[in-house]
Amino acid sequence: MTTKILSAAVVLSTVCAATAASAEELWDPHLRGVDEGLAAGALPPPGVYFINNSYFLPDGYVGNSKSTSTKLQAYVDVPILAWVPGITVLGADYGIAISQPFDYTNLNVGHEEVGNHWGTFNTALVPAILSWTLPYDFHVKTQFGIFFNDGSSTYRAGNTPAAGGGAAMANWTCEPGGGVSWLHDGWNVSVQMLYDTSTADNRSAHPRCGATPCKYQSGDQLAFDYTITKTVHKWIVGVGAYENNQLQQDKVRGVSTPSSATMSFAIGPVLGYNFGSLETMATFNHQTVNHNDSAGDTFNFRVIVPLS
Repeated sequence: MTTKILSAAVVLSTVCAATAASAEELWDPHLRGVDEGLAAGALPPPGVYFINNSYFLPDGYVGNSKSTSTKLQAYVDVPILAWVPGITVLGADYGIAISQPFDYTNLNVGHEEVGNHWGTFNTALVPAILSWTLPYDFHVKTQFGIFFNDGSSTYRAGNTPAAGGGAAMANWTCEPGGGVSWLHDGWNVSVQMLYDTSTADNRSAHPRCGATPCKYQSGDQLAFDYTITKTVHKWIVGVGAYENNQLQQDKVRGVSTPSSATMSFAIGPVLGYNFGSLETMATFNHQTVNHNDSAGDTFNFRVIVPLS
């Protein structure tokens, strides 16, 4: 039951806010590693679930080396409401979820603070999640998510904060994805894949645009979350990892920007506990690979509460 309930969190946390990026116009659509520890291919039993992810980047930096003078601290809170109504579509269990994340960023260049503010991220909706139960304890899931262009502040001209780059993306994003899980005798071996493609921001105030707002197109991204855990009584222990790959260069005024495609990889421990009325899980990621992106070790604390 623990593994099945934990699969509730993967319903929507797969498509919520992320750490600020240097190559994307501002933010990655997928919050890197947020689904580690979860059953990526399964849906939980029918019911309504509340999930909250508290995601920290305490000592981040922007660039390929930690010696850079551009430092970033970030906190992202991802509250999620998920519903599994107990119906089947094409032989699969069906689910739906929605979230309104918010975030805090503190950006420093040298010894100067250039951004320190809270804001709401793009509303995320997953109108369709389908999960099939297969022989030999395998589960396969597919889903489709949408980010609305409704963040409190962005890089779009006229919607930027007094300092910093904004709390959200100035575009719409579509995110199809899938996951596979092997759930056997307390083991959870899962892989999740998400593909993010975004519309252009036609009036971007990104520094690459110069003094005049311009059309900024972020490149598509492919993200993976990996999980190997074992449930022992009420404890869940294991390891997780994430991988994020930008497949195309960003484009400014229709021209590709050199060295703008990002890539990152991180790995770390997973620890969870079932309290009965709620379940918790903590993950830590140590980043080992970073190219052209914001970087740093991250920590996520997740709470899952069945509401019905």
